[in-house]
Amino acid sequence: MPKLVATMSRESHYPRMQVSDIMTRAVETIAPDASLQAAAEAMEAIGVGSLPVCDGKRLVGTITDRDIVVRAVAAGWSPVDALVKDCMTEDVAYAFCDEETEEVLERMKVLQIRRLVILDRDKNLAGIVALGDIATEPDAAAEARVGAAMAEISEPSRPRK
Repeated sequence: MPKLVATMSRESHYPRMQVSDIMTRAVETIAPDASLQAAAEAMEAIGVGSLPVCDGKRLVGTITDRDIVVRAVAAGWSPVDALVKDCMTEDVAYAFCDEETEEVLERMKVLQIRRLVILDRDKNLAGIVALGDIATEPDAAAEARVGAAMAEISEPSRPRK
């Protein structure tokens, strides 16, 4: 007769953690009508490479330092005159505050992104979570899943030819 061995899965041992437990709540944002220069100055001041673009509390896009360089400066636009809304990305990946961290980690892995904006159920900006936030919180996700996500996210993309 086979011997039965009781095992304790991670899910039964740890409570499932919501992303709201580890996200950064005080997030610097930029308005869509701000200049690209203002966006770049804000990024430099807080040491980040991207900012959520919000109309009030409502997320309308995101802008990165790369967006400014590739979409605007390379096209000859003046960062003083061009607006954030002219070169921001409107289709933004996000998660909701009440989603579990392991679900959010899986989404980040599939999308190959290191940061994800977090919305409340009214779709207002509530915070942002970084891969590092999940990786450094012991109860956020299993180590193996964090490692797999980091490997997938870090996989280099192929340049356009």
